[in-house]
Amino acid sequence: MIVEIFTDGACSGNPGPGGWGAFLRFGEHKKELSGGEAMTTNNRMELTGVIEALSALNRPNCEVKLTTDSKYIVDSVTKGWARSWRKNGWLKSDKKPALNADLWEKLLDLLDTHNVKFVWVKGHAGHPENELCDRLAVAQRNQFSK
Repeated sequence: MIVEIFTDGACSGNPGPGGWGAFLRFGEHKKELSGGEAMTTNNRMELTGVIEALSALNRPNCEVKLTTDSKYIVDSVTKGWARSWRKNGWLKSDKKPALNADLWEKLLDLLDTHNVKFVWVKGHAGHPENELCDRLAVAQRNQFSK
């Protein structure tokens, strides 16, 4: 059986207050997760949502279908960029530092633990679980916007 994970991040200002949301589904079991930070970036919130969702899995070697609207995450993983950055001491091909290396390190470790297939969806396009994750992320972001 496959664990379905949906994630999203939100940020005002970039950097600014941000939040992330995740929804996990495994058969009849469903779980919502969310959190935020007072000063962050959208990409950090997108990454954190994925990391927290994968970290919530109770056993190793899960089959996961992870759906996100973050091209940054999908392309960095599926095109091998993130693993190349790590291999090259967190430098990109243009020799500039890769951003968010601390979070990429955590995510890559989790990807070594689980079999994750990434799926990209267009954000704010009516995808029910993506919209749910967006609402969770925005609610958390708004808690730090006050």
